Amino acid sequence: MKFSIAAKAVTITVVAALALFVAPFASAESKSCSLATLKGTFSDRDTGYIAGLGQFAGVNLYTFDGHGKITGIGMTSLNGLVISGASSGTYTVNPDCTGTFEGQDSQGQTHGAYFVIDDGGNELQILVTDPGTVITCIARRQFPVSDSEQ
Repeated sequence: MKFSIAAKAVTITVVAALALFVAPFASAESKSCSLATLKGTFSDRDTGYIAGLGQFAGVNLYTFDGHGKITGIGMTSLNGLVISGASSGTYTVNPDCTGTFEGQDSQGQTHGAYFVIDDGGNELQILVTDPGTVITCIARRQFPVSDSEQ
């Protein structure tokens, strides 16, 4: 009888531990991203360096339409030369919440970036992928939403 009670206790403990271990992975895998995850306006801060040109900093306001189109306005400082401008382009989002965007600025230059969607869709971690650049960006939803509002 004592063995039976001990065996049941061990079984219950193992099942409970397994459930606690598996639960976070199950809920993490049930979340996925799409173009609609990035519907809204994000403010962005950029810092880095452009080879042959110098230090780079910028702030921008990007609007994602939820269907793959992006527009933006902002101001940059390239080695102390301050320039304002606008941009437009397209973006993709993968189910694993990574993505890319490509756009053209008001000077006619094309730029690209890789990003990871963070904080339930309220933040982007961005790396500019243009050759000769070392620029990282953090973009945050201008008016954040919680999971219950999405």
